[in-house]
Amino acid sequence: MSFSKHIIQFYESMSSDWKLPSGVDLIYPFADDNVWHVFRSFCHKFYNSKTERTFLFGINPGRFGAGMTGVPFTDPVILETHCNIPNNINKRHELSCLFVYEMIELLGGVQSFYKHFYISSLCPLGFIKDKKNYNYYDDSELFLKVRPYMIKAMDYQISKYCNRQVAFSLGQGKNFKVFNELNAEFGWFDKVVPLPHPRWVMQYKRKTKEIYLNEYLVKLKEWC
Repeated sequence: MSFSKHIIQFYESMSSDWKLPSGVDLIYPFADDNVWHVFRSFCHKFYNSKTERTFLFGINPGRFGAGMTGVPFTDPVILETHCNIPNNINKRHELSCLFVYEMIELLGGVQSFYKHFYISSLCPLGFIKDKKNYNYYDDSELFLKVRPYMIKAMDYQISKYCNRQVAFSLGQGKNFKVFNELNAEFGWFDKVVPLPHPRWVMQYKRKTKEIYLNEYLVKLKEWC
């Protein structure tokens, strides 16, 4: 089994019947056949090997990136322009994706990057509350409800072709804290290394983003 088939099977195994607190809605893009088409195309194009990869975990998908394409940190525009996967999904950019793909280009481009790395999220599906993105850690009740899904998702993803020496947390604050605590409990990786979250960089530190791009390069190059 190739890594692409493993990841496709992982997403096929996820249902949309998560039990969530009142007022919180699940982002589940895979109800759309178009999303499945582009997601499978992405996996076959970039993950069709048995190469061990180093895993990077964001928080949870947002409305305009993976919430539209199914592909973590990849919006519909980038899916077409950088990944060369045509799609008829509403074309709009997502800030985090812009940073991630600038970083990917600096590391040699999409083919090289995805040969060595796999990007996911600690919580594989995202949330909306009051028509805005909502993170799994924004509400203690939400976290308790989705924690079992997160653990199950991690166990599945890392069961094949995963570098267990290290994983990266895209987010140095709450996401890193939760990831570290779960990793200490379940022993998934030898260590978890934090990186600044792409959206935080683009929203608050854009004028000095080269500093953070360089931090990514320094920490990831060891695993290329």
